[in-house]
This record gives sequence, C-alpha cells and structure tokens, in this order.
Amino acid sequence: MTENIPAQPQGEAKHKLSRTVNRRKVIAAGGAVAAAAGLGLAATASADQESGTTATATGSTSGSTSSTTAVCTLNAEVTEGPYFLEGALVREDIREDKEGFEVQYTFTVVDQANDCAPLADALVEIWHCDALGEYSGFVGGNGHEEEDNGTFLRGGQLTDENGEVSLISIWPGHYVSRAVHVHMRVHTDVTLTDDSYTGGEIIHTGQLFFDPDINTEIQATSPYSANTTQETALADDSIYDDGGASSGLLTLTALGDSVSDGYAATLTVGVNSA
Repeated sequence: MTENIPAQPQGEAKHKLSRTVNRRKVIAAGGAVAAAAGLGLAATASADQESGTTATATGSTSGSTSSTTAVCTLNAEVTEGPYFLEGALVREDIREDKEGFEVQYTFTVVDQANDCAPLADALVEIWHCDALGEYSGFVGGNGHEEEDNGTFLRGGQLTDENGEVSLISIWPGHYVSRAVHVHMRVHTDVTLTDDSYTGGEIIHTGQLFFDPDINTEIQATSPYSANTTQETALADDSIYDDGGASSGLLTLTALGDSVSDGYAATLTVGVNSA
C-alpha cells in the first residue's frame, strides 16, 4: 500500500530520507481490554497473520478459577510514507513553536512475543505535518512558505516499565491526497545520545488517525483554516482501512469545553519483538 502525495519540493531534506518498510506483522488492541493485557494479564495471540483473524486467551489468578478474554488483531504494517527522517530528537514535547491545538498522547506498547506483556525501553517515535500541512525537512510540499528547521513535530520517548510513553504535540493539519494522520515507529535496543538515538531495530511502522467529526471542526478553525488545500476524508483515505483501534484510530478525550483546548489521545499498540 503506497501513499499518494503531491510532488516534493526541490532540494535535499535536512536529514537522510529512508523509504525502507519493515514488513513485520504486528498486533494492536485499543481500550481497556488491551490495557489489561498490557498490565499483566497473560494473553497469547495465535491468530493467523495472513488472514487477520483474532484469537482469545485465558488468564487465571492463584487460588481461584477465573478467565478474561484478550483480543489481539494481527495486521500488516503500513507505509512509513515519504517524509520520514533519521535521527529524531528524544523528547516528550515535539511542538517547538508550531501553532495548533494540543494533543497529549499516551501509548502503551505490549509484546506478542512475551504474552502481550508491557514492552519497556522501546523508543516510540512519531512525526506529522503542521497546521498548514507541511512536514519539517520538506516545507513547501503543500504549497506554503515557512521556516524549516528539520525538527518540528518530530520526536520520541522510551517506554517505562509499564510499556507506557507520553508525547505532546498538536493536532495535525492536512495535505493533498491524505486524511489527517500521524506516523509512528517503535524501535528496540536503541542507544541514546545527548538528544537523539542511534542503532536499534524497527519492530513497528504504523499510522494514527482521528475522529472525523472532531477533525472537521478543528480543520475549520484557525490556524488550520488557513490551509485551503483539498482535504481527504478518513473514509476515503488510501491507508486507513476502517479497522478502528487496530488500524490506529485514537481514543480521544477532550481537555476542555472547546476543540481549541485540545485532546488526550490514547492507544495500546501491540508489537512482535521476536
């Protein structure tokens, strides 16, 4: 599956651009069921990776007989897209000076290879366009002129012992041919530098998506409304397959009474580190 994009601006990006797509299969589970699995319920995923079917597993507690069903949906990874840059900064807040409505992300990473246990010390990296649909390192690709430092709205953090990681950014804008989205990668065994990382293995490449009704309201509000390029609806996106949380659809909670107050966004992401 490829991402259709407008012609890229002339000139080289500020960092090396990699288009390698890791074809490893992953699991993704959203909401309370997946969170329970990530926090210690031994859930074994044995679904057929090619058919995308689901599997259930039973967990029990000492001294009693009880069962809980955890569902893991196995999906092929999606394209990293054309705007990936090596060497993202390791930081919690990736906004820099970009205007937009705050999004507070919380991801829980669980590992199929370890009975869906939380995966600690994994680098969760995200990147996305700004309110005008421009990516750092590629400014001009959506027809807008602005300063390009090659780092805005890019970055990542290591998961804690519970497999959790928090990142702060803004709600993305849109650009021609794609619905509003965020790119994600999960790395293991990275070596941290002063402000970035080297090495490691990429075990998941995915994309994140937003509630279309909320997004419609946000894209019609300043500063997003200054972007007059055509927007693609989520239902018409070439990457999102209407699979809900298993396809990267975020769970959103309003941080206030207005969309401008921002949102908390959560997702449990299952990976296979084997």
